[in-house]
Amino acid sequence: MTRVVSNLWFEKEVTKAVDFYTSIIPNSGINRNTSLAAETYSGPPGSVIIIEFTLGGQNFLAFEAGAMDRFNHAFSIGVEFDTQEEIDRVWNAFLDNGGTAAQCGWLKDRWGLSWQILPRVLADMTADPDREKARRTTEAMLKMVKLDIATLERAFNGQE
Repeated sequence: MTRVVSNLWFEKEVTKAVDFYTSIIPNSGINRNTSLAAETYSGPPGSVIIIEFTLGGQNFLAFEAGAMDRFNHAFSIGVEFDTQEEIDRVWNAFLDNGGTAAQCGWLKDRWGLSWQILPRVLADMTADPDREKARRTTEAMLKMVKLDIATLERAFNGQE
């Protein structure tokens, strides 16, 4: 069976990062935590930490192996929620843990990884065959930092 895994390279604090992620995203957990037994470019045996984990049922592998390329907006983790309460809880958890907010539901966590905290209905709204509804929704989203489901729904329905 084929398995797809997204890989995340951390300079430091991989254990703190993965513990945080799996504590706030439902249906998440750590599957294995190990280290490389051989010397690598990153250091002596045991210095490279590898954590296999799932977020919302999706597979990830995180390394702590020293400085390499920094995270940037070219890769982000999108998390979709059904309710505003879920969006607010996760959004606030990131900010309370040293994250910084950005436009359109994006934020960066304290380790520099980009996240999109999204209402599940947004994809259907912006792909709606009624392009006027999709336009109104998109324009409303572009004005927001944290996304608000009620405001998006009002825009979609032409009530704004």
